[in-house]
Order: sequence, then C-alpha cells, then structure tokens
Amino acid sequence: MKAIVQDRYGSPDDLELREIDRPAIGDDEVLVRVHATSVHPDVWHMIRGEPYALRLMGAGLRRPKHRVPGSDVAGTIESVGTNVTRFRPGDEVFGATFTGNLWRNGGTYAEYVAVGADCLESKPAAITFEQAAAVPISGSIALQGLREEGRIRYGQKVLINGAGGGVGTFAVQIAKAYGAHVTGIDSAGKLNTIGSIGADRVADYMKEDFTRTGEYYDLILDIAGNHPWSECKRALTPDGTYVLSGADHFGREGRRWFGSLGRFLKLAVMSPFVRQLPGLRGARDPGDRPVVLKELVEAGKLTPVVDRTFPLSDVSEAIRYLETGQARGRIVIAV
Repeated sequence: MKAIVQDRYGSPDDLELREIDRPAIGDDEVLVRVHATSVHPDVWHMIRGEPYALRLMGAGLRRPKHRVPGSDVAGTIESVGTNVTRFRPGDEVFGATFTGNLWRNGGTYAEYVAVGADCLESKPAAITFEQAAAVPISGSIALQGLREEGRIRYGQKVLINGAGGGVGTFAVQIAKAYGAHVTGIDSAGKLNTIGSIGADRVADYMKEDFTRTGEYYDLILDIAGNHPWSECKRALTPDGTYVLSGADHFGREGRRWFGSLGRFLKLAVMSPFVRQLPGLRGARDPGDRPVVLKELVEAGKLTPVVDRTFPLSDVSEAIRYLETGQARGRIVIAV
C-alpha cells in the first residue's frame, strides 16, 4: 500500500511517499480502507518532534516509534478482527486511531490503517468522507473544552478565541447547539466563516482586544492562547470559567523543551485557589464524545468546515499550509 513515512524528526520535507505492507489487525481491531484523513497541529508536533517532552510521552526518543503519521480517519471497513461484532466489511466509519495518548503517530496517512473498533463510529450519511475526517480530534477537543471543562449551559455568554480554525469552527457550532450566545475572535480573513456557522458576534483580534472591551463572559474557550491568564480574567464574570485549549503550536514562544505545557501546568497549580479555572486537562480519552459529535452532525447542528483538500502525495505542502495559520476550519488529505 502507499503511505507517508517518517523515519526521523524534522520538517515536512522529510516525509516520503512509499510502498509498505498493509498493517495486520488484532482480534479487537478493524482494517480501514482510508478515504480521507486530516492535518492538525498535533501532527506538526509529531513531525518536528517538538516540544521535546512529547518524546517521553510515547512518541519515541530519537526517532518516531510509529513511522506513519496521522490520527483522524474516515473510510470503509476492509476486514474485522475475530472479536469485532459492531462492524462488517463495507461499513463506512470515522474516528481517531488513539485512545488517551495523542502523542504518537497513528498511521492514517496511508491507504489502509488498523484501528481499534471501539475508536470508530458509523459515518453520518449526510457528510462526505472528507468532512468526516475533519471531525474526530478537533471536534473532541472542542466538546471537551466546552462541556467537560467549561460546563457550558443554556443562555451563557461564551467567547471563543481562535474561532476560525479547526477546533474553533467546531466550538462555535457546539456552543450554539447548547444554546449559548457566542462571540468568535480571530483574524479578519476568517470572520465571514465564523459568522456563517452561527456566531452571534465576530471580532478581528488585530482591531479589538477582548480583554479590554468591558464585556464579561460566562465562559472563555481560549484556543489561540495569545493572551495570558492575567489579562483573560478581566473578561470573565465572577462565576465564569476560563479554559485554555491551545497555545504555541508552531514554536512561536520559543520553548522547544516543553512548549505550552508550562502554561497548562501553571493554571493547574492555580486552579484549587481560583474558581474560574477548571484544573489540568486530562488524557483525551474520547469517552462518549464521538457519539455526541455524530448525533450533532446527524441533527444538522454541526457541519465540518473544510478549508482545503490535498492528495496524499502533497502532505508536505498541506503541513506547510497549516504552518501559515490561514486555514479556515480543517485541512484534509484525500487518499
């Protein structure tokens, strides 16, 4: 089969398209014929091997432990393990190849991938494989931040900082599905997209500093991470909640050893003493989130936003496009 192979940590130019063997499946796994996968910042981290701390979290110290990148998948079941009863060959599915550990290559940048059956859901008929591939990781992060950490409730004022990217476009729609009044913050080129998916108000972060407008929010989901907590708390109600969901994806803060982990740990240490902080993010075991996301899609409340689709042979170009920060929604790879 054709696959993108990563022999070492480095740049997108170090990725190679090769012929390799199809993966074998275990008793609880299925073999998926991949139709689409996605590009997101966690893939970038795995290609770079940065921050270095992730190498101690399952990625591999000197070189990637698993050589084929990618975690999101949408495709068709090719074969099933002996213990699998949920799916049969020919079923259309989507999901992610990790359970609780995002810091490893998941093997979806290939024509076939072995996946645990419990990591998959049936693909909603109303969306394409390309749209389905955008959902699993980005949608799960958005849902976790809003529902589990942010404890979102009907009628709340919610601000999403970084609303126009892969996670942000899901967060806007999920917050609206929960009945929130949503303000979306991002760059000017993404504002029309944010408004088109339901945000009640949009603002260009270059022209408006949400921490200084005098507006107060019940929940801030901070995906961009471009303001410190000391500034963000000015925009919270006394009983509001601040959730940091992303920062320093492309090394802009210059911390190659720990990346953004220091910011998350600092907030975790403060959380027992500050009621507006929910505590440290746990392992991203999906729980019921794939089912909830599927139901939202089927109910017409969640439409994946796909910015551009690249062929498998152009994965390096897709990752370079990700690095520009200009993508509206998710970048997808068609296989």
